[in-house]
Amino acid sequence: MAKTGTTTQGLRAAIERSGYYPALVAEAVEASVGGEPVVSYLVHQETTFDSNEVRRHVTVLVLTGTRFIVSHTDEQAADGTSPSPYATTSTESVKLQRISSVVLSRVVANPESYTPGTLPREVVLTIGWGAVNRLDLEPAACGDPNCEADHGYTGSSTADDLSLRVSEAGDGPDSVRQTLAFAQSLSEATAETPDTGR
Repeated sequence: MAKTGTTTQGLRAAIERSGYYPALVAEAVEASVGGEPVVSYLVHQETTFDSNEVRRHVTVLVLTGTRFIVSHTDEQAADGTSPSPYATTSTESVKLQRISSVVLSRVVANPESYTPGTLPREVVLTIGWGAVNRLDLEPAACGDPNCEADHGYTGSSTADDLSLRVSEAGDGPDSVRQTLAFAQSLSEATAETPDTGR
């Protein structure tokens, strides 16, 4: 039980360290987690530039024994719909059985001299559970170079619900380590979850 408390406290501390509306983000995440023990978590803050504005975005990923929880919080400047700046927070709770893919791409420098255990320069974590699919289409063709018939289209569908890029240069080595640890925990949890067909 001590490990669970430490993980829950670590999640709260990571949200507070991000400095991005910690009370708002923590309340949304904790409401979604409920009383379940936290197995693993990842807090990632991103800053983007939109015309003359700087916008911040924080993503919090939480793994419990039965669910994967993803929370996004964005800040918005005052506009025609609101006279003052505001933030939007959304959370989604996904049963572990619904996770269809966990893809971790690693970018390493000087691969010819790579030593196991060396931290990648950057990682991209992509998680799919069927809420969003990307469809890539292209014209289909046959083997005849002189054929002018319409063969329709061919393509592929890829689950692409969440993609998160973390780099050592931009986010720091601890963020890369945390991403690797979270990806491993999620992969192990989905491997252990029986497929019920639902």
